[in-house]
Amino acid sequence: MKSPTPTPATLGDYAEAARHALDDAAWAFFEGGAADEITLRENIAAWQRLSLWPRVLRPLAGGHTRVTLAGRELAHPILLAPVAHQKLAHPDGEWASALAAAAQGAGYVLSTQSDVPMESIAQAVLAEAGCGPLWFQLYWQADRGFNHALVQRAEAAGFEAIVLTADAPVQGVREREWRHPLPPGASAPAVHLQHAPAAPPAPDTYCAGVPAHAPTWDDVAWLQAQTRLPVWLKGVLHPQDARQVQSMGVAGLIVSNHGGRTLDTAVVTAHALPLIRAAVGEALPLIVDGGIRRGTDVLKAMALGANAVLIGRPLVYGLVSGGALGVARVIRLLRDELEMAMALTGCRTLADAGPALLAANGAATGTVK
Repeated sequence: MKSPTPTPATLGDYAEAARHALDDAAWAFFEGGAADEITLRENIAAWQRLSLWPRVLRPLAGGHTRVTLAGRELAHPILLAPVAHQKLAHPDGEWASALAAAAQGAGYVLSTQSDVPMESIAQAVLAEAGCGPLWFQLYWQADRGFNHALVQRAEAAGFEAIVLTADAPVQGVREREWRHPLPPGASAPAVHLQHAPAAPPAPDTYCAGVPAHAPTWDDVAWLQAQTRLPVWLKGVLHPQDARQVQSMGVAGLIVSNHGGRTLDTAVVTAHALPLIRAAVGEALPLIVDGGIRRGTDVLKAMALGANAVLIGRPLVYGLVSGGALGVARVIRLLRDELEMAMALTGCRTLADAGPALLAANGAATGTVK
């Protein structure tokens, strides 16, 4: 008699199970990166190459994973990233992942390209005691009035922040998706974009004129003036851009290369994060995504200056494997691994995680204490 399939024990197990469950087109959509997928692979490898330098015999009683982000105390620093078209992974789509995040006290960022309306998500999440922050991610549309309407909807529904994606003026060279395209109808416009006005014709042929309607710093300032919600910027990798964000009074930024899905060979986030933290000091909240697959990765991100992390593909793995319950298990798995990594490195709280926790940084900068 064949033994029952074991419960996945790692995010790698969840990824393998999802690969077997999804067809080639859906797997390419969720898992694929740009061009040769170098940044996609290096996002993961860069965290793995960082070595933790544990301390021993430190007092650990009363330890916890709590952090403060955007004025709220969170049970842990794990948030779910905006991921498009989640009904390709599970019939419940974004509703399931949002409910799992709320149950686990994780923040949730809903994509503009959601298959579930933002109002349904807010109704499900905000009713849960102990839920994390609920934010709406905005893909800039050519019509400012349509952007304003989306933001007003998010405000009215109870979302707590707007996250403007800045790093995708055009789509990346998604060769894996081109080889395995979704069938007609599977990639229909997301619910929030079904009535979006068509972009006016552009005067040039550069990338079919799309960049003519891409957001600029002026649009960021306009967006800030249109909403009472704090505005975060997602997709920042360069310290000079981070300083610009800070000078404009943006609430915070997300250090991201879009999961390796836009510009291949772009700098990985594990390398950009400490440079951006050094550029903006401690006042500006930073979240990082890209390649987080272990609790040790979360700890390393915090040591490099992050206030929290986002996970994208891992939520899809959990969603495929078990809907809301699968996503909840993925979040809990990462949190459990984070707690064990903290205990094994002598960190009672995440405030104890600094550059000296990383062997390469400590040895190179002379910060070993």
